[in-house]
Amino acid sequence: MQWTDQIRQVKIILVLAAVIIAVVSLVVSHFLVHDLSVEEQNKMAVWAEAMRSLNSADDHTDLNLVLKVIDENHTIPVIVMDSKGEVQTYRNISLKSRTAADSVQAVTEKGKRWKEAGKNIRIFLGDDTLSNDFIDVCYDESVMIKRLSSWPYVQLGVVLIFVVVAIFALLTSKKAEQNKVWVGLSKETAHQLGTPISSLMAWTEILKENYPDDQLIPEMDKDVKRLQLIADRFSKIGSLPEPVPSSLTEVMNHVTDYMNRRTSSKVEMVKDFPDHDIIVKMNASLFEWVIENLCKNAVDAMEGEGRITLRMEEKEQKVMIEVTDTGKGIKKKDLANVFRPGFTTKKRGWGLGLSLAKRIVEEYHHGKIWVKSSEVGKGTTFCVELHK
Repeated sequence: MQWTDQIRQVKIILVLAAVIIAVVSLVVSHFLVHDLSVEEQNKMAVWAEAMRSLNSADDHTDLNLVLKVIDENHTIPVIVMDSKGEVQTYRNISLKSRTAADSVQAVTEKGKRWKEAGKNIRIFLGDDTLSNDFIDVCYDESVMIKRLSSWPYVQLGVVLIFVVVAIFALLTSKKAEQNKVWVGLSKETAHQLGTPISSLMAWTEILKENYPDDQLIPEMDKDVKRLQLIADRFSKIGSLPEPVPSSLTEVMNHVTDYMNRRTSSKVEMVKDFPDHDIIVKMNASLFEWVIENLCKNAVDAMEGEGRITLRMEEKEQKVMIEVTDTGKGIKKKDLANVFRPGFTTKKRGWGLGLSLAKRIVEEYHHGKIWVKSSEVGKGTTFCVELHK
């Protein structure tokens, strides 16, 4: 639980850091682009004034400063158009057209678009501002400003990719750590159970020889074999058992018979199985454990009184197994956590049963398990999907 909480805290911190970086980057870039845009507009005002001076110059006018201002514009795209909308000159514009006519048409269209967008400075060549003798200096943002405008979004994408990779690495590390815990716990449990089970088996055989007519000894033998089965399951959890074709109907019937013997008579077990046998590649011992876990959780949810319905439905390439109870149900806020290791709503319990069931179904049998439906006070349905 502490490890899970730490992972969750780290994920929250990473997401918050990404949001803060993105917001700060966008704000700083916005002000930077705005300041540069204002500076470029001021430059274009000076450049337009230089063009006015050039157009109104006479033979005695010193044009050195004017020409220097005009020639120093190497970054801002600019198009000078007369009152008739014809292009007089342009600078810093890359053209893909091969012919001169196409180039002029392309420049004219650009100038009209910029003028419609309000990116132009009108210069009246005469003294009267109402005169039709004027030129329009049309301009656009420089390549540098366009790059700066798009840079925050590139940076945001990089930050998001970093956060996703970091979270994926944390989750992978968490899963690897859990796998080590499962394997170590399972092998150690199987090892610890092995010695007392062997001793109990030997004592059972001795009791059979000395008291052949005792009716309790066969029951003891069943319990010992049950312990042996549990130890075998734990030993297989720590490895990758090879699934083999097995009768799913037989496994389901065995679980139903076992639960009927081990639960209260107030719990009704209802079977809804197809008439024919269903063969699925599985590890019967481990998959039986999955259904047992679901049934035991159902019994606990019903507090020892109610109905459990086990249903099987065969499809073309899949088999659907549903375990439905009439218990207290699961709250909506807990549905996302039912398979999380350590999560439990019971007063006593480790919260490992459903987590183990999910591991057995998904990793060992390549199937799916989920909560199909649940309503507080009415019951829950778990669904398991296996490939045929």
